[in-house]
Amino acid sequence: MPIYQTAHYRVNAGAVDKVTEAITEFVAYVATAEPGTIRYDAWQQIDDPTRFVHLFTFADDAAHKAHGESDAVRRFEEIYRPELTEGPVVFTDYRLIASNTD
Repeated sequence: MPIYQTAHYRVNAGAVDKVTEAITEFVAYVATAEPGTIRYDAWQQIDDPTRFVHLFTFADDAAHKAHGESDAVRRFEEIYRPELTEGPVVFTDYRLIASNTD
């Protein structure tokens, strides 16, 4: 069963460029190295570019675990974690009710 998850966080204004660059590199890694990560979108809030939301769809528990335990996740965390301004990243799991996609 797929796992749907979001991650919400805010970073220091001076770190926005560094974090967006790290996101771009990280998502490129996910696209090539994590076949079980069906979807990974990273969004930046338009009216407050210090706020980010990541949307994940993992094929199953094994894919979710593999993602969370990857060296790439640890490297990404090393970049954004010191820049967080409102506490840790908030991860929330969801179940899909309906979608207009496949």
